[in-house]
Order: sequence, then C-alpha cells, then structure tokens
Amino acid sequence: MQRWRGLEDIPQDWGRSVVTIGSYDGVHRGHQLIIGRAVAAARALGVPSVVVTFSPHPSEVVRPGSHPPILAPYDRRAELMAGLGVDALLILPFTAEFSQLSPAEFIVKVLVDKLHARAVIEGPNFRFGHKAAGNVEFLRELGATYDYEVEVVDLVERGEAGGGVPFSSTLARRLVAEGDMEGAAEILGRPHRVEGVVVRGAQRGRELGYPTANVETQPHTAIPADGVYAGWLTADGERMPAAISVGTNLQFDATERTVEAYAIDRIGLDLYGMHVTVDFLAYVRGMAKFESLDGLLEAIADDVKRARVLTDSYDEAAGPAAGGPAV
Repeated sequence: MQRWRGLEDIPQDWGRSVVTIGSYDGVHRGHQLIIGRAVAAARALGVPSVVVTFSPHPSEVVRPGSHPPILAPYDRRAELMAGLGVDALLILPFTAEFSQLSPAEFIVKVLVDKLHARAVIEGPNFRFGHKAAGNVEFLRELGATYDYEVEVVDLVERGEAGGGVPFSSTLARRLVAEGDMEGAAEILGRPHRVEGVVVRGAQRGRELGYPTANVETQPHTAIPADGVYAGWLTADGERMPAAISVGTNLQFDATERTVEAYAIDRIGLDLYGMHVTVDFLAYVRGMAKFESLDGLLEAIADDVKRARVLTDSYDEAAGPAAGGPAV
C-alpha cells in the first residue's frame, strides 16, 4: 500500500480512483464496511482505492485541547487498511488554513484535481469542509458536475452490548474508558491495543516475582479504565499471554498512571527500550490496596491464573464478534 503525506506526494500521473474520506480512528467494524466497499468498487472499476484521513485530528485544530483519545495510531491504521486491500493512504496535514476550505473547494482540491475520483464511498453522517458544512447530499450534487459517483454505506448496528447503537469510534472510546473490553472488541473487530516503548519504572513487580513491562504510551492514547486485565504482550514479533495492570499503584501510594504488562510464565525477559504492543482481552478486577504484602501477592497470583485461563480459552478464529469482520 502506498502512503502519501500531503497532496504533493500523490504521483503526477495518478489516474482515476475510488476514494473514501474520514478520520477512521480504530478502523472499527463500521469503518471496515465502508473501506471494504471502496476496495470492492475500485476492483470492479479496475482502478486503485484510496483512503484519505487527517493529521492531527481535525478537532484539535478547530477546538484546541479537544483531541479525542486515539484508538489506533496512524501506523496501526495503515496496517489495518492494508489488510483490507487498500491501495493508497493519503494523510492530509490538517492545518488552520486547510480547515477554512469550503466543501466545494475541498472537493476540487482533493477529490477532483489530485485523486481524480471515479467514485466516493462514505458513511451516512460524513461531513467535510469549513465548519463541517458539507454532507453526502452536497458531495453527490457536485458529483454530477465533476463526474464521480457517490455511494453511502449504512453502518451495521452493534449487538446486545451496544443496545442497537451503530458502530462508532465515540462508542468504542467510551467502552474502553469504562473497561468494557469485550464491548470495545465487538466494535473494533479485535481486542483493543495500546503500544509504546518499555521504560524503567519502580521495578516493584520484579521485586515481587512478577516483572512487568512498563509501557510508555503515545500521547492521546485511549487507555482502559484503572484495573487488572487479561490480554497479550507482543515484543519483537512474539505474542505472550499477559496480566495487565492499568492505573496508579495504590499499594505503594504511587501517583503516576501506568500501563504495565506481566508476560505470564516468562523468565528473564529484557524489554527495556523496545517498542511493544498490549492487547486487552477482558477486565479481571478493579485496583485495590491490600492490608498486607501477602494479600497483594495472593491477589496477583489469582490475577495471573485468571488471565491465563481467559487467554487460553480465547477463540482467535471467531474473534470478539463471531460472524463479523475482524482485522
């Protein structure tokens, strides 16, 4: 998959293409439906498929300080999109100047002059241009002038856990923040992931016999609610079942919120300085302060036992939402 950062990166000889535009944070199952339809339409027309997204998130430019928690960083989104068959990813720098483009100017500047859109695939609530004044009806209206078609893909509603609410990044973020990892996975089509570099912490886990990887997450990362989770720690291509702790260490009156993962039954791991990923499968328990060190050790042993059972029983083939797409 080709990656372009800005309109100037698009090849001069780029021909017609099928385009879809959006933030696509998380590339959740609703996004997968839209992107998958764009890929299918492109193949049917014999042209490439292009996903257009923005950096930083538009809300941070329009309303500074309002950047939403990120479900997946750009490299992860690119990886997921490539897995869906996307031919090119265009990341547009979203600046104050760019935000002033009217919907018509956006269409001409991006879709017509640079990507030569043959078709544009979007969800029903797609908005674009200055003050989000453009919508799919306007997009379709100008399609008649600039020779492109518009197709709207309805987002599939979630199952029981979401009460019939359509797939959305907003809902996924809320479920992550609540610690509902099964619910978040139902939207994402896979367990929620955070990533970062392993840094040195207080090393209390090592002293207790449960050495953890202290993951320095990227800015704005969507971090689950404080608690203990079952999941996986992946380092250097190796995926290891893990018990994961999120929050401040109440036992030792720590104040810094951390994400720490203990790779179950692994001895002698040296991950300092490595980039790792942590996938959250299920919530195990809330954070607590124990009356004694023995009480803490007993709780940790139980956490590890439960995490081992949960990861061992996870059906990778079925995924978090059997029958739904998963990437």
